[in-house]
Amino acid sequence: QVQLVESGGGLVQAGGSLRLSCAASGSFYSINDMGWYRQAPGKQRELVARISSAGSTNYADSVKGRFTISRDNVKNMVYLQMNSLKPEDTAVYYCNADLTRPGAALTGYWGQGTQVTVSS
Repeated sequence: QVQLVESGGGLVQAGGSLRLSCAASGSFYSINDMGWYRQAPGKQRELVARISSAGSTNYADSVKGRFTISRDNVKNMVYLQMNSLKPEDTAVYYCNADLTRPGAALTGYWGQGTQVTVSS
């Protein structure tokens, strides 16, 4: 079984910062790409940022220059540093990881989500 557990969400004023963390645990051989997605009320889930096992990153245009994704391959964790937050960043943020498990193909897993609310 695999678990992704996010932490670090909360309420912050516009212009403020938050740091999200996600820890992967359970039975798996390796973690490929990891990422953060978000879903605002009434909207579809969208990519925020992804990072490969080698550290290559890509970001949604809306967060470039403000958010930074990083990972710790020893601790099986991924982070999202969010600076200069805007009200439109308000959403539930989900961690995602592509894992290789015993006897299974590469599969994507999701965390339960953490709420980020940015007040104006």
